[in-house]
Amino acid sequence: MKEISFRDDILPLKDKLFRLALRITLNKADAEDIVQETLIRMWNKRDEWSEMDSCEAYALTICRNLSLDLCARAGRQNVAIDEGRDEAPAERTPYEELDARQRLEIVKRLIDQLPEVQRTIMELRDVEGKSYREIGEVMHLSEDQVKVYLFRARQKVKLQFSKIEGYGL
Repeated sequence: MKEISFRDDILPLKDKLFRLALRITLNKADAEDIVQETLIRMWNKRDEWSEMDSCEAYALTICRNLSLDLCARAGRQNVAIDEGRDEAPAERTPYEELDARQRLEIVKRLIDQLPEVQRTIMELRDVEGKSYREIGEVMHLSEDQVKVYLFRARQKVKLQFSKIEGYGL
């Protein structure tokens, strides 16, 4: 089994951990605190790293659980998707840019209406690019369950988006 180093294998995960924590908490300071606590917990488990199938999945699980616990204690609900994803090519007209931004806002709103499990799975798969197996480890689900949740989430967003586009609601 590969020798795992905190500096080379665990510390580089901090950006992924931050994005996940920020997505759940919607608060930069809270997300930074959660990443720090996650890294501390990973360090404290350093004797068990060689026994873990994936240190990354374990770290993401810790981060997710800490984020959800913080939100539950604060009584918060997850309400917005990460900003800054609507970068438009320079060749768009102002009307096309406005239309694209409006469509993105609709999709964000629809994703935010999904149950927490489906939202998190979409985030891990579509934004972070995680495999079904890795998502399953993080979420404590089987690969088949992950696929079902992701399919249902995408279908729901697609159906609702089609209704809105078709009827202009």
